[in-house]
Amino acid sequence: MLRNLAALAASVALVLVSWAMAQPTSAEDWPQFLGPMRNGTSAETGLIASFPESGPEVLWRQPLGVGMSSVAVSQGVAVTLFQDETHQYVVAFDAASGAPRWRTAVAPAFENGMGHGPRATPTVAGGLVHVLTGEGVLTQLTLADGKQNWSVDVPASLGGKPAEYGVACSPVVADGLVIVQAGCPQAAVAAWDHASGELRWKAGAGKAGYSSPLLTTLAGRPQLVVFDATGASGLDPKTGDVLWGFPFPTDYDCNIATPVPLSDRDVLISAGENHGSVLLTIEANGSGLEATPRWSSLGVSSQLRAEWQTPVVHEGYLYGLDNQGSAGPITNLVCIRLSDWTTMWKQNRFGKSNLILADGHLWISTMKGELVLVAASPEGYQEVSRCTLIETTRQAPVIANGRLYLRDDHEVVCVRVRAGE
Repeated sequence: MLRNLAALAASVALVLVSWAMAQPTSAEDWPQFLGPMRNGTSAETGLIASFPESGPEVLWRQPLGVGMSSVAVSQGVAVTLFQDETHQYVVAFDAASGAPRWRTAVAPAFENGMGHGPRATPTVAGGLVHVLTGEGVLTQLTLADGKQNWSVDVPASLGGKPAEYGVACSPVVADGLVIVQAGCPQAAVAAWDHASGELRWKAGAGKAGYSSPLLTTLAGRPQLVVFDATGASGLDPKTGDVLWGFPFPTDYDCNIATPVPLSDRDVLISAGENHGSVLLTIEANGSGLEATPRWSSLGVSSQLRAEWQTPVVHEGYLYGLDNQGSAGPITNLVCIRLSDWTTMWKQNRFGKSNLILADGHLWISTMKGELVLVAASPEGYQEVSRCTLIETTRQAPVIANGRLYLRDDHEVVCVRVRAGE
């Protein structure tokens, strides 16, 4: 009897140890564009190191409509935007099962020569969803049921008009404010009260470009780094006061990639249209701050021309998609050593794609609808796995709680990427 109990206890212990070893060491939500820190990086570990021949396990698919918005995941809910023939909608699914939760119309259908529908990704904070439609209607909804709390037409309220290719700025929520690029004569950037939707501050003037602001700390100052049609600037997120500025105009106002912080005082900006990249060092200058270019690679021979894809950083190396030509079809995948800006390797003609970083790998979605897994290593291009998940897409993948989400103009798909399940 005692021997049987001992054997049973040993078996149970073995099962528990095996189960524990199979669990991820970390998991997290992805509540906004480019993830928790808005840097395209997930802290999750314990993810699969390769795909089976048939591809990763598909957990669910749900039909969707036209749109370029990515997916935000928070509190067990996956949220995105799309449109049909009549309206733009915010839609929510159960993140685990894909079961529809709610759908709320927030604006009429938006048409544009560069693609119809909404562009920006929802931002979820405090159980509330904040979205910006293709023409610039900023709306707050309740995550639990999709109830619309307030809404404001940003360009109309500030005497402007939508950007030529549609409004693409994903909102920033901070210090009780919802902040977006307005791109208006009365305000380049503006902030609304998180609770009431009332305008709290506005800053600058001019076109928005297509980038999303970054909330970070540089030179010891919390700030909103904005990359608009004419260049980069740092703003006090509470007041909108301009802390520093750096001119960086790009053809067609196509500053699209989000700035990438590289240290507590350095930030990288990059643009396509054969423009290139500049590293800015932000330092105190009297009572204010000053941006000084410390490195640049510009023009047709630039090492990095990030068109609409934000680069990622891993262990001292930057990985990004370098687009040759003026919105041309040639896109290279590159790895650059940050200590001396040496290009370690370049996968020529990789193809138009988008990427994020998780668990030592680049998770890349191609415009063909493929998901590609590449080792984040300076030792050369190492493709691990590739499969086709959806149709044509510009969205980057989203990884949250062991699942990967990706969408196109027809559906959103969720696949399992946690190892051991």
